[in-house]
Amino acid sequence: MESSRISLRPFRLTDVDDILLWAGDDRVTRTIRWDTLTTKEEALSFIKEVCIPQPWYLSICIDDRSIGFLWVIHPAMSDCLHEEVIEAADIGYAIAVEYWGQGIATKALKMAIPRVFNDFPQIVKIIAYAGLTNKASHRVLEKAGFQYERSLTLHGDFKEYGNKVVLVVYNLLSTNI
Repeated sequence: MESSRISLRPFRLTDVDDILLWAGDDRVTRTIRWDTLTTKEEALSFIKEVCIPQPWYLSICIDDRSIGFLWVIHPAMSDCLHEEVIEAADIGYAIAVEYWGQGIATKALKMAIPRVFNDFPQIVKIIAYAGLTNKASHRVLEKAGFQYERSLTLHGDFKEYGNKVVLVVYNLLSTNI
């Protein structure tokens, strides 16, 4: 995929049909926290209530059409004030199945990383999580410069994994970009 066709931008209400294509696919949503969207109304609500209010919930686009989602979360993005130094942010992504294996998720991460460190100088580390068996996501993170940190076992209700999930934790330090 030609890199110049890939972009990150805020979500728009006009993305509703594109979002429903990828966020309505169980293969895309099976390893992320939110449920598969099944109607245009759910997709529109997702854009309005989840994506638009968060400046770092970005649409991964090809030729300005939404084909995925990249999010960055850290406490400094909330409305509350923190006295402590905030050193880490979490990053994640989801991309339409038809674009898997084309380097688009890697390119989107590489585009986002310098912006995160620039916009939030207090961040010294970006953390990403991938399911133990999601080898494709491991490769995406490694190609984007992330390093293996550790494995983590969580207990709860995980739609893809049942009552227990093993995650592989990756990180990228600001000094490594």
